Amino acid sequence: MKTIGVLGGMSWESTAEWYRLANERVRSRRGGYHSARLLIDSVDFAEIEALQASGDWEAAGRLLARHATGLERAGAGVLVLCTNTMHIVAESIEAAVSIPFIHIADATAETVIAAGVRTVGLLGTAFTMEQAFYRDRLAAHGLEVLVPEAAERQIVHQVIYEELVHGVVSDSSRDAYRRIIDALADRGAEGVILGCTEIELLISSADSAVPVFPTTAIHVDAALRAAEDGQEG
Repeated sequence: MKTIGVLGGMSWESTAEWYRLANERVRSRRGGYHSARLLIDSVDFAEIEALQASGDWEAAGRLLARHATGLERAGAGVLVLCTNTMHIVAESIEAAVSIPFIHIADATAETVIAAGVRTVGLLGTAFTMEQAFYRDRLAAHGLEVLVPEAAERQIVHQVIYEELVHGVVSDSSRDAYRRIIDALADRGAEGVILGCTEIELLISSADSAVPVFPTTAIHVDAALRAAEDGQEG
């Protein structure tokens, strides 16, 4: 299989989950001592968070593009960005490399559609829920996207940045997310996208009356398919 270049660290908690899932899936599929062929560049999230807070997406794009080219030079044959939010600069990253870039929203949309869902709720950071880059990408696949109400969006965002990125998983936050998911279902959501890689540390299918779509796991599967296509090893 091709080596997968993993641009991570945003946060490292979710990148560790990405790494775990990739290796578990390769072991399950290939057996024996097999594991995933990965190159990981884990950036300092403090730098990225500061650029997010200031809205300097252009600088963030340049920074991540430099890291992406480093992964390609190091031998990656496929590239992934292990964060939903920073796909806001996906075009900058794609323009900087010549290897395939596996967009997390495309992989997720394909999985949602394959499940027969057309109206979907979206949970994520405020950037992901409120800006157009992610919702429009999903809509381009024919999905209708619902986001929580403003007060609920604030809760979702705060739990991510104040708890999950620091490895804190609390029952009270899980209960709050369950209520928000229920509200999305009441508004017509047939499923819910866990559109922040850390949310899978908190929420599973057991927490929702409608199907949940875990973007980290979906992204891992898409990257492995791309890496395995026509490749030896």
